[in-house]
Amino acid sequence: MQKEHWEKVYTSKAAHEVSWFQERAELSLRLIQEAGIAKEASLIDVGGGASTLVDDLLALGYEDLTVLDLSGAALETAKARLGAQAARVHWQVADIRTAVFAKHRFDVWHDRAVFHFLTEEADKQKYVEQVLHSVKPGGWVMVATFAEDGPTRCSGLPVARYSPDELHGVFGEPFSLIQHVRESHYTPAGSEQKFVYCFCRKEAF
Repeated sequence: MQKEHWEKVYTSKAAHEVSWFQERAELSLRLIQEAGIAKEASLIDVGGGASTLVDDLLALGYEDLTVLDLSGAALETAKARLGAQAARVHWQVADIRTAVFAKHRFDVWHDRAVFHFLTEEADKQKYVEQVLHSVKPGGWVMVATFAEDGPTRCSGLPVARYSPDELHGVFGEPFSLIQHVRESHYTPAGSEQKFVYCFCRKEAF
């Protein structure tokens, strides 16, 4: 993942023109609400960019929200949309592989469409290490990637594809799979993209 690539994406296209755009992150919101996650829980949206997930979480009363993205331009778009409410969110411009987090900082880790851009084993391992370090014991981890029948490339870059078992297998024993859900996402151009969401609990040890 290169910062220059993503800055170019978000400065050359409007937020609603990128292929992963969702008017509302309905499945993510449903999974978060069904889990009964408390409003005071600390939640990070990894690769949140200009996603509207943060808008809806604020509207639901969540109080400790962090949005991380490699692209500062993407986060500026989200801030502009939120206006004064943006001050209620922690914004972090960083590469998830090298981002700095306090130990056990988050109750909830959410990632829709970042992990599948990590195609090297070493990068996948760094990501898992970040989750292990920063998510509290007993915390929730939701990662959505292209499914095994999803696209092989996105935004001009190669991606990894996963079945639910393969995706959970990357994270391994410290994570209990609560459920997995498949989603057919339609891009602004009308193409269908198959996603799989794995919702896990980090073991409390």
